[in-house]
This record gives sequence, C-alpha cells and structure tokens, in this order.
Amino acid sequence: MKKHIDYTHEPIGEIKIVNDFLPPPEKLVFRRKSIKVTMSLDEESVSFFKKQAQRNHVPYQTMIRNLINTYVAKYQVN
Repeated sequence: MKKHIDYTHEPIGEIKIVNDFLPPPEKLVFRRKSIKVTMSLDEESVSFFKKQAQRNHVPYQTMIRNLINTYVAKYQVN
C-alpha cells in the first residue's frame, strides 16, 4: 500500500465554479430503430474490420454500421 500524503500546508488558490455542461443521462442513450439485414461481404473486407475492431476494442459490426451511417449522412438528399 502506498504511503498516505496529507496536503495540509498547500495554499488553496482561487476557487472557480464551473457550470454544469454535461448532458443528462437520458440524452446519452443513442438508440435508433434498427432493422436486421443479412448481407454477404468480401472476406478481405470483413477481415479488415475485424482487425480494426480488435485494435479499438469494439464489435466489428458496430464499425460497419457506423461506416454506413456516415455515408448516408453525407450523401442523403433531404
């Protein structure tokens, strides 16, 4: 166990109150309605996403879904 350090001799500087800038928990849930799709992808593509997902500690399906969502957001015509 590390030795306990008391910081009693340090001067306390000016205290600044920071406004609450974090969103409430219910706004952190990004659930969109989803539809299950079955598709065939090239083995090379799936292998790429699996390697990248493993490096980033996320599911590869999430990476593919985010890629498609980004593409749609960029090219969607309103």
